[in-house]
Amino acid sequence: MKVKIGSSKIVRPLYDDSVAPGDAGEWVPFSVLDQVTYGEHVAIIYAFQPPNPPNAALELGLARALAAYREWAGRIGVGPDGRRSVLLNDAGARFMEATVDAPLAVSIPFGTPSPEARRLHPRIDAVVELVQVQLTRFSCGSLVVGFAGHHQIADGQATGNFLAAWGHATRRLPVYPVPVCDRGTRFAPRDPPLVEFPHREAEYKAAPARADTDVGEDEDHFFAAAQGKVKVHRMHLSKEFVARLKARASLGLPPSRRGYTTFQTVVAHLWRAITAARGLGAGVTTKVRISVNGRTRMRPPVPREYFGNVVLWAFPRSDAGDLVSRPIGHAAELIHRAVAAVDDAYFRSFVDFASSGAVEAEGFVPTADSDQTVLCPNLELDAWLGINFCDLDFGSGGPFYFMPTYYPMEGSLFLLPSVLGDGSMEAYVSLFENHLDEFKKICHKIT
Repeated sequence: MKVKIGSSKIVRPLYDDSVAPGDAGEWVPFSVLDQVTYGEHVAIIYAFQPPNPPNAALELGLARALAAYREWAGRIGVGPDGRRSVLLNDAGARFMEATVDAPLAVSIPFGTPSPEARRLHPRIDAVVELVQVQLTRFSCGSLVVGFAGHHQIADGQATGNFLAAWGHATRRLPVYPVPVCDRGTRFAPRDPPLVEFPHREAEYKAAPARADTDVGEDEDHFFAAAQGKVKVHRMHLSKEFVARLKARASLGLPPSRRGYTTFQTVVAHLWRAITAARGLGAGVTTKVRISVNGRTRMRPPVPREYFGNVVLWAFPRSDAGDLVSRPIGHAAELIHRAVAAVDDAYFRSFVDFASSGAVEAEGFVPTADSDQTVLCPNLELDAWLGINFCDLDFGSGGPFYFMPTYYPMEGSLFLLPSVLGDGSMEAYVSLFENHLDEFKKICHKIT
């Protein structure tokens, strides 16, 4: 696929009265939840069938949306108080226009994840813009929107809200959802602090004496190294298949106990299937890193419209032999317990610990490490279920396809709702090629 870049420009916020707010130049400190997450851009890709509005309309909508979500148009740096912060300077977002002289269906086989997908969004390494957008027009009239946003500015829920707002603004509707922007003050530690959980092992780790690899500093090197070793597979889970999984997982539960959720059941199934495909057995501990949205878990709840990060992680773990040999309900219970434990008390304990000065004094770094290339025997799960990513509508309806970028980090797992809207799901699984071949043989077997 030959992608021709036609233009690349900066889009700055456009205010209704053409006057920037009085806080221009203000530094907004990161919260401890912003600081502990991945310090990189995350890219996603949408495909829209024709007809689509012109690029100028999407550019204008982006400018209007940035006026409400100003932090996206800022720049990350160190504020006057020495803290990592975002500067509200309206420096703007990157906006690229591209074309492909071929139909979309021929250019990108969406059923098979491919490195070609990375040509549909801007580069995500060593960039200062916190939002980057690429609009790629195909000869058939289809439009692909590649979006990349810096994770320390917004988690999945906050990014989904912004994308929905961009669609509203493009349709000349009021920007909605309206963000709640108070990251600098919302997550204050308690007085006195109460650290109840082992955050040194969960969210933090000792800084390495030296860099083990320079992979994270050279995007081309990383993907060249992974090519041919790690492959990405898209697995479709139909509504009927998920229902059968849930029924099997919940067998034997007492009548007073609710059955396992779709999320718990599907993750349990994938965890077991991947562990078996890797050939892991007794004596090997395997765990899954699961992101947990704290908005409804904290007390009082954090507004759904909050713009920033409200995510920590659960780490269900098991002996690999035990995980594979026991029924799926066992794995679902491990996941249920681990996720349930990341509650208000856990979030508050983390805020107290991260604000105590221990992280800096002891030289800790976050365990959210995107420089890892191989996670075996573990998994890292990004579940986008319940996030309004598919609410993006520029005026001609929602996307007919939505996916993460091609990211061959061994052991990474993305779980998305299908754009079909029929209750089915898509799982993007990255494994070594020989393990992936085995996974394909067993991933639709219910055991």
